[in-house]
Amino acid sequence: MLAGYDVPRGTMLLVNVWAMHRDPSIWEDPEIFKPERFENGKETQKVLSFGIGRRACPGAGLSHRLVSLALGSLIQCFEWERIGEECVDNIEAPMMRPATPLVAMCKARPIVHETLNAFV
Repeated sequence: MLAGYDVPRGTMLLVNVWAMHRDPSIWEDPEIFKPERFENGKETQKVLSFGIGRRACPGAGLSHRLVSLALGSLIQCFEWERIGEECVDNIEAPMMRPATPLVAMCKARPIVHETLNAFV
């Protein structure tokens, strides 16, 4: 059941994102380019950040892979400790940023020095 309709199993559902992003009942002046409407966390729940279909961001796949590689490298190459004894706050602010910035101390692992010395 979707929006009152009985959708049979196996049905391919196509969503008209173009119409959603230009709906005047949701957006003020939907046809006008106004990036300031997203400042200060406003209007963040109404968009698909990378788009969809043939107008989708061509770098979306690359960005997902690079974030994974960068995070993996940071975890592999450094020892991390939090500053202070308080627990890390996982509450998110708009646009998936942490509400409270994470403050941490890092120290390079011995393998980093060995790897960098191999290139010298």
